[in-house]
Amino acid sequence: MTTTYAPAPARQTRAASPHRAARGRAGRRRTLVWIAEHAIAVGLACAFIGPIVFIFLTSVMTDGQSLTTSLWPHHWQWSNYRTVFSTAPVGTWLLNTVIYAVAATATTLLSSVPIAYALARFRFKGRNTAFLCVITMMMLPPQVLVIPMYLMWARLHLTGTIWPLVLPSLFGDAFSVFLLRQFLLTVPEDYLNAARIDGCGELRVLTRVVLPMMRPALVAVGLFAFFNAWNDYYGPLIYTGETPAHWTLALGLATFKTSHAVQWNLTMAATLIAMAPVIIVFFFAQKAFIEGVTLTGVKG
Repeated sequence: MTTTYAPAPARQTRAASPHRAARGRAGRRRTLVWIAEHAIAVGLACAFIGPIVFIFLTSVMTDGQSLTTSLWPHHWQWSNYRTVFSTAPVGTWLLNTVIYAVAATATTLLSSVPIAYALARFRFKGRNTAFLCVITMMMLPPQVLVIPMYLMWARLHLTGTIWPLVLPSLFGDAFSVFLLRQFLLTVPEDYLNAARIDGCGELRVLTRVVLPMMRPALVAVGLFAFFNAWNDYYGPLIYTGETPAHWTLALGLATFKTSHAVQWNLTMAATLIAMAPVIIVFFFAQKAFIEGVTLTGVKG
């Protein structure tokens, strides 16, 4: 006589159903979290992109429509960008801005790296006092130094040019020194000691070992210096205000606004021309920039 046992699928189903329900609830929760996070990101992106879109749409409007409440161009007037270059020396301003930004960035990096390396790795009397002076310079308003600095450059007959804007970077920048010093504190000392054992001096240790490891911090500091110089209005106004041939874009944009009327379409077109290089540079360097800013605050 053969005895057969029937399977019990119902019991297995009842035992497995709570697990499936829990997985379903977890999946729905993850979906809702994903939607919430991306909804917030989309909302913030629209808030930041909205002004840029408004500037672009206004830049391709006619002069009459730019003074109305209409937000969409009735006629796409692309000739506004050509008119900007023909009515004002925008090309000269753009060249001056590029020279100023590139020179200021290069001199800032060239002078700030050795200072930051000395403050982070050398042991000497007064090191903490020197670093305290760097922190103090970060808190000092630039307006305090305007009069003595202007008198000094005037006696050197350099006012009216961009040299008073570039030459101070040769003596280091407090904020750049601070960021680079914070990053250098995270570099293991073993790498530096190994290079010294192999016969490298401090200069070769800096150039062959430290600088390749500092790439994220250098990109972050370089972008900060580039953006500050590109958007600088106060410095060019003081030193080059009486010499239009040496104006930068930030200063030249103010000339599009007269005391009687403003051509908003041309003003927005010139504004977009000034914004485009900054946006392009940050788009290609944003990964290294964010990494550098993050790593500079790891160790105090």
